[in-house]
Amino acid sequence: MRIFISGSASQLARALLPRLCGDPTITAIIGLDRARAHFNHPKYRHVEADLRRADLAPLLAGCDALVHLAFVVLRGKTPVTAMQEINLDASQRLFDTAAQLNVARQIHLSSAAVYGSGVALNETAAYRPIAGFLYGEHKAALEHWLDTHHPEIIRLRPHIILGQHAQPLLKNLLRQPFYVRLPDPQPLLQCVHEDDVCAAIHLALTRPASGAYNLAAPDSFSFRQAIQTRRRWTIALSPRLARTTLALTWRLTGIGGEPGWMEGVDHSLTLDCTKARRELGWQPLHSSAAMLRA
Repeated sequence: MRIFISGSASQLARALLPRLCGDPTITAIIGLDRARAHFNHPKYRHVEADLRRADLAPLLAGCDALVHLAFVVLRGKTPVTAMQEINLDASQRLFDTAAQLNVARQIHLSSAAVYGSGVALNETAAYRPIAGFLYGEHKAALEHWLDTHHPEIIRLRPHIILGQHAQPLLKNLLRQPFYVRLPDPQPLLQCVHEDDVCAAIHLALTRPASGAYNLAAPDSFSFRQAIQTRRRWTIALSPRLARTTLALTWRLTGIGGEPGWMEGVDHSLTLDCTKARRELGWQPLHSSAAMLRA
């Protein structure tokens, strides 16, 4: 099997590439990313290029599968137009090109952010991303487009991805002592380990699959619990102060992402992953509790 991976220098790709290169049935992997390669292997060829402008046809020609990881998560000071060009325009061009070249298996790494909020949601739940959280809005917009143009494409929707290569913002959020003061019962979240997400991608490359699949560890937690589990002393902030602080930090430094994601802090988001277990044979090996302790 010959595989093309977009976003091959991304956080998740650092966990995925060693796994795929260790599979004897995978003969070659072509990776494309704006950043330099972080991985070296005889099976792997890295192409340093911008997805918006790359000549995709020669790279996809002869590939049996596509794994689309390239996506701007936190734009920092990147203009909204540039973020949309990558997350929507370039992604659509990639899938259209792969379809024209008859790439048999296509996998898009989407996100639970397409749902916004809800409890035990399955893959039929409506797209209601948090307003103002551009990452979630772009993921949902791309899925709407896929529903119309390429409904057969496999879409994996992981919850918060933790692990050795997790987004630095997530690590920093879990290391600091602050949490948002909310009334009980606390809103609940889930997470999923990067190795379990990589296992789902690996399974989706080889098992009969189509459409969307939720990915999350079975146990849930509150953000307050996540902070208090890791620290003896913690400080509760009012939602207003937390939003103001995040907005000011982002405007001054670009750190933390758009303040819009904070609008979901008082809502639960948990997933039903029955479809992934039933159709892909996927079983998460890491619990949320273990990931938070680690």
